[in-house]
Amino acid sequence: MQEGSRCRGKITNSTITPLKDNRTFIICPYFDDRESKVTRVIGIVHHEDVKQLYCWFCCQPNGKIYVSKANIDVHSDRFGFPYGAADIVCLEPENCDPTHVAIHQSPHGNIDQLPRFEIKNRKAETFSVDFTICISAMFGNYNNVLQFIQSMEMYKILGVQKVVIYKNNCSHLMEKVLKFYMEEGTVEIIPWPINSHLKVSSKWQFMQDGTHIGYYGQITALNDCIYRNMQRSKFVVLNDADEIILPLKHSDWKTMMSSLQEQNPGIGIFLFENHIFPENVSTHMFNISSWNTVPGVNILQHVHREPDRKDVINPRKMIIDPRKVIQTSVHSVLRAYGNSVNVPMDVALVYHCRVPLQGNLPRESLIRDTALWRYNSSLITNVNKVLYETVL
Repeated sequence: MQEGSRCRGKITNSTITPLKDNRTFIICPYFDDRESKVTRVIGIVHHEDVKQLYCWFCCQPNGKIYVSKANIDVHSDRFGFPYGAADIVCLEPENCDPTHVAIHQSPHGNIDQLPRFEIKNRKAETFSVDFTICISAMFGNYNNVLQFIQSMEMYKILGVQKVVIYKNNCSHLMEKVLKFYMEEGTVEIIPWPINSHLKVSSKWQFMQDGTHIGYYGQITALNDCIYRNMQRSKFVVLNDADEIILPLKHSDWKTMMSSLQEQNPGIGIFLFENHIFPENVSTHMFNISSWNTVPGVNILQHVHREPDRKDVINPRKMIIDPRKVIQTSVHSVLRAYGNSVNVPMDVALVYHCRVPLQGNLPRESLIRDTALWRYNSSLITNVNKVLYETVL
């Protein structure tokens, strides 16, 4: 406990803030009282070099400073990279609901010199939306404009009200499309300049190539997205922009999730099987001439999926109740309250239109699956509307 300082540290608003050690990067602190009252700071740390961190809490109105030693929990899914997602967890002082926290390598020093972070999720809110999608890391001058718009419009048809995108970079044309969706209120952009701080790999697995963190820090972004939406969204959906969880027995996600929750009481984590619809195998149906000038894939023309492979387990994508999740990876959660359930393929699948994984298969070996076409008329109408306001 220190007195006399008035907590004047500069409040930081960047998404990624390096500490002085340059081995710790703070994303955002969140209040978490599901077990005891803690501040859980989502961050990125070097898995060996970061040994101790301290939370400095400033208690108002008396200006007392409390220092609490952090428990640094590096997530188990690092895939060999030296840096990984971490929860930096500090017990909060009693009879003080701190609004801000500073993180430091030492319990001694001057808090006025340390960047301060606002602790989010401090006040309980009522859910403002049912479904929020988290798209982690848009990068590589992303320009798959047509497929992105089609995914967005499919999400809206299925009942999504909010799409959070961790944006590293994208093409100029894509910026226009994002601006349209931001003004509409669907998209929220979280700037994600991770390559200004670390050598990023565009692969998920470490290749001994001197990079620091995998797939543009995707896992950290997904964890941040869960906590960011913990109090405002009934469900959070973790998938990529080229993936759509397609219900096969229901017309939208709300009815599908009600039914799944009814059958699985108390379960908050639902995993959906990923299926590849190769973008190099197409049908002549839905060849819409005005769309041909728009860069990207037209998903309506890709309705052949790759068959399952012997001995290969299809990865899964998730719809979760964020209040039941502590830590997540990409295809499963790492720590949660309660169990996960695998949703059977006849209830829903992940439609994933991308380059083939089994490129040598003849067309006859693919499975024709036109489930997506059930939505064709509203999808075409909605996509056209967006295209005429943005691209065409």
